[in-house]
Amino acid sequence: MPPSEPDRTDLEPAFDLFLPDPDATSRLGAALGRALTAGDVVALTGDLGAGKSALSRAAIRARLGDPAAEVPSPTFTLVQTYETDDLEIWHVDLYRLDGRADAVELGLDEAFAEAASLIEWPDRLGPDLPRRALRIDIVHDGDGRRARIAAPAEWRTRIEEVLRDAE
Repeated sequence: MPPSEPDRTDLEPAFDLFLPDPDATSRLGAALGRALTAGDVVALTGDLGAGKSALSRAAIRARLGDPAAEVPSPTFTLVQTYETDDLEIWHVDLYRLDGRADAVELGLDEAFAEAASLIEWPDRLGPDLPRRALRIDIVHDGDGRRARIAAPAEWRTRIEEVLRDAE
């Protein structure tokens, strides 16, 4: 893994988006997928069933240009990779890992440098989560969900475009 970076728990959510239904989550995911570039890291947090995998699937399908593409959950495989015309995407689920030591073996340092990474349960990485990571926390909110998005400086312009595209 690259040298440890400071914890970003102090980064306050800058954007708050209500997702009233699964279609809204899919729209946000698709807009995010279209905006991804090599080296992007998206840290997805939230309770089980909050919509982390749904958002990731929509992002991957949008980037692949195939709304029916098979995008299985990486819960048991830990990592699923996808090749698009211009980008490799890693969908990572760290839920079953005990901590940072287990994550090192996945080769995430390569993904962080050369691919776009969608990481569920990123807390397992501790300080090895890159400082530049876009953080999306999805929480239950009545019958819908709420996406609280914390964007480091390098994401600010793009995330504003993503949110406009998701409307």
